[in-house]
Amino acid sequence: MTVRLSAEHKARQAAQAALEKTAMDVMVLDVQRLSSVTDYFLVCSGKSTTHVQTISEAIREGLKAQGVRPLHAEGVAESGWVLLDYGDVLVHIFLEDTRLYYALERLWGDAPTLSLEA
Repeated sequence: MTVRLSAEHKARQAAQAALEKTAMDVMVLDVQRLSSVTDYFLVCSGKSTTHVQTISEAIREGLKAQGVRPLHAEGVAESGWVLLDYGDVLVHIFLEDTRLYYALERLWGDAPTLSLEA
């Protein structure tokens, strides 16, 4: 029997994996009522391309351990932006300057955020 994780659970698990690798400014935006593309955006930053890659790998491995694999992955750490598409959760891992440039939090400013407190 296959267990299907909720979108919120995936978003929280991905955020936890990012936090464990000291990702900066981890934010989960609930875009369910604003977007037909996905339910949640996870946005976080790394300090270097190596850090972005480490965060990306931690998220992939953390969700893979629960039987969840990305439908699509785009970008490389060297570009300053990695996107992991889990269908109902889109993970954006940026270098700090790249994140400021694209300003997804501002673009989706009407979206509520999930509390990541335990």
